[in-house]
Amino acid sequence: MTPQPPTAPTADRLDVRLVPAALAGWGVTAAGIQWRIGGTLAVLCALLAAAAVALCRYAGRTRRPGWRLAGAALAAASMVGAGFGWAVALRTESVAHHPITAAFGGTATVTVTPSESPLSVGARRVMFRATLQRLDGAESSGRVMVFASGMDFAEVMVGQSMAFRAKVARPARRDLTVAALTAQGQPRLGEPGPVARAAHRVRARFAAAAGQVLPGEQARMLPALVLGDTSAITAATGREFRAAGLTHLMAVSGANVTIVCGAVLFSARLVGPRAAAVLAGIALVAFVIVVQPTASVLRAAVMGAIALLGVLSARQRQAIPSLAASVLVLLALAPHLAVDVGFALSVIATAALVLIAPVWSARLVARGWPKPLAVAVCVAWAANLVTAPLIAGISGRLSLVSTLANLAVAALVAPITVLGSVAAVLCGWWPAAAQLLIRFTGPELWWVCRVAHWTGGAPAATVPVPEGVTGVVGVGAAALLVVVCWRWRWCRRVLAALALCALAWSVSEVLTGWAGVGAA
Repeated sequence: MTPQPPTAPTADRLDVRLVPAALAGWGVTAAGIQWRIGGTLAVLCALLAAAAVALCRYAGRTRRPGWRLAGAALAAASMVGAGFGWAVALRTESVAHHPITAAFGGTATVTVTPSESPLSVGARRVMFRATLQRLDGAESSGRVMVFASGMDFAEVMVGQSMAFRAKVARPARRDLTVAALTAQGQPRLGEPGPVARAAHRVRARFAAAAGQVLPGEQARMLPALVLGDTSAITAATGREFRAAGLTHLMAVSGANVTIVCGAVLFSARLVGPRAAAVLAGIALVAFVIVVQPTASVLRAAVMGAIALLGVLSARQRQAIPSLAASVLVLLALAPHLAVDVGFALSVIATAALVLIAPVWSARLVARGWPKPLAVAVCVAWAANLVTAPLIAGISGRLSLVSTLANLAVAALVAPITVLGSVAAVLCGWWPAAAQLLIRFTGPELWWVCRVAHWTGGAPAATVPVPEGVTGVVGVGAAALLVVVCWRWRWCRRVLAALALCALAWSVSEVLTGWAGVGAA
């Protein structure tokens, strides 16, 4: 009888060895920025690491493998925390003693390079983050927040330097920003670099092509969904998408990066896995440059790069190690992401899609659900459940229709992203083909806009909740209670009855409004 080879370890076993280190680095960095205690935390982590090493040695002598493993994990996480603690202590110290602090309350001539497109903050006012280059003629550095007139700063290009006179104030948030600048007058624009110029040209041509082919609302929405360009989105559309819980579609996060890289890998499968991974890496870099490296895009890009390296080295990498590694790499390169809400939402949502959604979808499939429907429902439910506490704490509102809205548009995100990305590439040298592809996105965009309008405009689409920590804890506790109680049939029936009552009330309100009942 031929001997059987040893059974390989299961491929679906979660590898969480990097998770404690990522959590330690994230927590220490966030606390160091918020309360400026990075040095103290570094010392505490170093002492904890020494104690963990002593525990490892004691467990080795007494032959207690469980203790030894726990000690090793604690030692590794503590050493990572100590390193991140010293790093953030140096960063916060340099921010506190930055030369621009002497100009607080006064004015100065500054030269900055925008790192993101401007966002509207009111009537003809915009804001954007930038990197400080010069301060009153002297070379400088640091992250700044710029507030300016939308008319004077109508042409803000990422990567293009601009000089202007500005009022200098202390930053409102502790996020390693050295100052808040209020621009006075028009800026003197510098010469943008070739990369920034190419990215701006792609975004401008894509928006122009969409405007020539699609109706107004759809033309404004396509650049937002594909490239994260929300400059043309109206305030009313923004409110509807926020109420419907669909604003993440305009943030160009991990879903978009995954779709783009996956499409490249699929189309290049004939050239072999290594060549396909190289092509996907090139597409990843180009995509990040064009859409601009925001927190969620950076997180998704680094995670995608780690996965591509795994393909190139013929080693399979699971999502959790990739996510933990991306958190460590990004926090080392950009510590301010530790207190960035968008970064936190992106990481938490990705973890939920990896850890929670597959378990729930497997249970639904076992009960007879079609697998595609089960996966779609569980992905939407898991992502909304874990991100709801943070969103509620920030906005003071909780969307009750977000799961339904995300489920209604889930199947259309991929075709919009793929067709739009290819059209953006073709806009420069084959406009006719780009416009043809853009036309095919029209029905999908119409449906996404209609879903946002119907769900976001429904009565009680959102409910008020306390802001801040109270809202986070309250909504988080409610979400946990729903998950725990869902295992009992009577609880599921009660929740289903409440959902049906809310739906019936919303439908009756809509029908009453259409019929004009009660109108004067």
